[in-house]
Amino acid sequence: MPIVKHTIDEKTAKRMIKAAVAKSEELKKKMCIAITNEAGQLKAFLAMDGAAHLSIGIAQDKAYTASAFGIATHVWWDFVKNDPPLLHGITHTPRLTIFGGGYPIRIDDEMIGAIGVSGGHYSEDMEVARAALSAVEADIT
Repeated sequence: MPIVKHTIDEKTAKRMIKAAVAKSEELKKKMCIAITNEAGQLKAFLAMDGAAHLSIGIAQDKAYTASAFGIATHVWWDFVKNDPPLLHGITHTPRLTIFGGGYPIRIDDEMIGAIGVSGGHYSEDMEVARAALSAVEADIT
């Protein structure tokens, strides 16, 4: 029996980055946008001209975190905030990000990748990432 594995393709990743850039420009923010495959390996990346250098790694880590656990990065805060041993332990895990801006990319309930955005307040990062996710949903419906 063949192994079937679905992953984000280049065309979809580029469309998502285009949508993320459009939203970033609307917000007047310079963002870094990272898209990974379902295994957390970088598939596409863009650092907008003028984006902070620190945002490069943060965007990639947000996408990695979302792909590693299949949940949005902001969900982690609610999970750990009232559990001191977990809060002070797991937050030292390399690449784990517990604030907003990272989301899994799903098509038909199957995770095919993840997106991470950094460059603004995490609420703005989330808004840009959701705009990119909308570009995927618009294409598959």
